[in-house]
Amino acid sequence: MSLALARKYRPRTFAEVAVQSHVSNTLKGAIARGRVAHGYLMCGPRGVGKTTLARVLAMALNCENKRSDGEPCGACVSCQRIWAGSASLDVVEIDAASNRGVDDARDLRERAMYAPSGGDRWKVYIVDEAHMLTREAWNALLKILEEPPPRVVFVFATTEPHKIAQSAAPVLSRLQRFDFKRIGPAEVRERLTFVLAGEDVSAESDALAIIARAADGSMRDALSLTDQVLALGDGAITVDRVREALGLVAEDEYLAVLDIIAARRPADIFAIVGRLVELGVDLGQFMAGLGELLRAQLAVELGAAPQDISENARRALDERKGLLSPGDLIRMLSALAEIEPRFRRSAQQQLLLELLLVRFSLLDRTVTIEELLRAVPSSADGGSEPGPAGRGSSGTVSRGASGGKESVRQSDRDASGPSQSRMRRTAEDVAPEGRRIDGRDRGAGGVRASSRGVAAVEDAHAPAVGRAPSPAIGSLHGAVPDINTVVGAWDDAVAVIRQDRRTLGSLLEHVLPTAITASGTLTLQVDGASALDALTEKTSDLLAALRPRLPGVVKLNLRRSEGSAGSSRMSHESVRSDTVAALRKRDPVLRAAIDELDLAMLD
Repeated sequence: MSLALARKYRPRTFAEVAVQSHVSNTLKGAIARGRVAHGYLMCGPRGVGKTTLARVLAMALNCENKRSDGEPCGACVSCQRIWAGSASLDVVEIDAASNRGVDDARDLRERAMYAPSGGDRWKVYIVDEAHMLTREAWNALLKILEEPPPRVVFVFATTEPHKIAQSAAPVLSRLQRFDFKRIGPAEVRERLTFVLAGEDVSAESDALAIIARAADGSMRDALSLTDQVLALGDGAITVDRVREALGLVAEDEYLAVLDIIAARRPADIFAIVGRLVELGVDLGQFMAGLGELLRAQLAVELGAAPQDISENARRALDERKGLLSPGDLIRMLSALAEIEPRFRRSAQQQLLLELLLVRFSLLDRTVTIEELLRAVPSSADGGSEPGPAGRGSSGTVSRGASGGKESVRQSDRDASGPSQSRMRRTAEDVAPEGRRIDGRDRGAGGVRASSRGVAAVEDAHAPAVGRAPSPAIGSLHGAVPDINTVVGAWDDAVAVIRQDRRTLGSLLEHVLPTAITASGTLTLQVDGASALDALTEKTSDLLAALRPRLPGVVKLNLRRSEGSAGSSRMSHESVRSDTVAALRKRDPVLRAAIDELDLAMLD
């Protein structure tokens, strides 16, 4: 019975070990110069040569025909036995996963006290999966690792060195540590080409590239996958044969999904995902492959050459250049990275994948914050019509039907779910005289929402809230302002009052202007009985503080909020309005966007 490729082509010398030259050259130099350490710790991913290099080290120390540069011959009896893993008096391999207790460590310590079988030989103990040893086992080995008998070498191999650092930190200072690298796809393809030449089997370069990507940096995995492909049939190794043997999704499926996304056909998503489920495709593996294709398409869009993809895929992506913008591709890759951790654990993988792909196909209906902010200055310059926001690759800003205001279309409302915070128009409609109106009776005027959650009727011919700067309020020369002007200037007035009179300013945090009469009586709604009582005592001071900012106000009317208790209680509405108020104060540009587009916070 023939050996597996991973065993048959296992390296016999330091020079044959792929990629890990920083380790093999150091070990070979230590043997040639007689500076062999008593303990080594070899760390790295699986299948990169840790145990192989440990065996080559044992072969070199006990080789009968060792070369002057430290390389073993690989052909003598000692080298053959060690390479094959056969029983040897001087080289012992131990699996720490099944020999991890303190009794096993004591037995190893006692065996190490015996001298090698010959005066020119070395005893080598190779402990694989060393991180599985218990803390007590490490403590039992600690003394012999610090002061070992002559001509005894311990080699520990592990994929998780951090566990050794947690359970047996003192051991690390007594060992020489070597960190092994992952093996890149190019080195894997080169090694597979050499192995298949030895097996007299031809292979397509794209087929070897697929195997190299599937190996994920492990040479042993690459050789095992090649064995699996060879077992499927005779003849040359082709791309279709590799995909069939490994159960991989065909590139055409990924390209079909990319075409659906680029053509903005969300309805076709369900059919293609259903077909993948019918074929028994691993949806997690499909998402990983889709991420690789989107990454390659992003490289094409940016003018770079995509790596580690087949020639057919490279030509197909070049033909699709320009269908998706780099911004859209970056957003899709970010969404894939965010959903991947919970996708593996989810019991509704098909649903999550469908929702994700539908979001991708609706990216043209989303709008970016840059487009929103770009729309604000064009309408804030005094023009009656807002300037065009421009249409980018990722969204649009379209004109609504009410009062010439701009409305925003957001396509991912259905796909992203209600958990995301978004801005929408929401307000309680209040007439300038305090008279409530229904949204159907607005007439020509539009309804605006202030940063504190209070709405007011906006006349179609009156200046919009937030458009006129604060000096314009002072230029009214005693004229009674409308409620829109009061609401727009309220936050600035409170900020000024807070600087001069902190106590009065803090009380105004619980106050909202709701109406103003033609005679100049301003109605203020106060949240909480305690705040109402305090402001009632300071009515004259409050009126004097407001007059410089609102010169037409001659009288104040304080009312308590409906349903407010003796102490103010936090609600969802108050949290949302306070959040919007904080955003307006923090960023003038965002404040202008909120005022211009009538935005409010949604949970």
